[in-house]
Amino acid sequence: MNIYNILLENSELLRIIYSLIIGLICGIIFIKTNKFFKLSSHEGIRYFRNAFFFYGLAFLTRYFFGVIFSSVIPYSLTIFIFEYFVILAGFFLIYSLIWKKFNSSYSSLFNSKVILFHLIALIIAFLGILSGTYNFMFYSQIILFFYASLISYSNYNKNPQHKFLKFYFIAILLGLFIWTLNLLASILFSWNPLFLLNIGIINLIFFLLVLYGIIKVTRR
Repeated sequence: MNIYNILLENSELLRIIYSLIIGLICGIIFIKTNKFFKLSSHEGIRYFRNAFFFYGLAFLTRYFFGVIFSSVIPYSLTIFIFEYFVILAGFFLIYSLIWKKFNSSYSSLFNSKVILFHLIALIIAFLGILSGTYNFMFYSQIILFFYASLISYSNYNKNPQHKFLKFYFIAILLGLFIWTLNLLASILFSWNPLFLLNIGIINLIFFLLVLYGIIKVTRR
């Protein structure tokens, strides 16, 4: 029996471990970027920090609400909250790249600009619940990551010696690839378990790559 078969036969346990690992990675990224923001007061880091705060919340929501409290919390509510947090995280990633175009605000979670992100995320998550699919979330993330890849490439091209910009561009491209695979899993591969397992592995690499980049920068 190969490793894939073992993992597929323990899919529920795998989901729990997977959610906790990504939640932990996001927590470390948040803590390190939050310390770095307090030292540098860099607005881009401020919103980058928020993105992984919501990514962490999204995966921990899937674990706590989807597994531990599944008997008392409707599955549809768990999915709604998960999608809302994921979409919001995507918006904050974009905002971390274009923050210079807007005035700084006292609150980075709720202000006149960011409130629009909350509203759009709620609408997309609601549409996902109505349709019974993740496709609205997938399309939104593909668009956001495609836009983010263009901006991050432009930033890297202006300063190719900057190691973090290189890691960031690679991570964003990987994120775009992952969301595209997720959409394909939904519309072409009927949620094939082996296909999803490979997506999960690539997704984990994405978060580890970001963590590696953050560790390199904060050590410096």
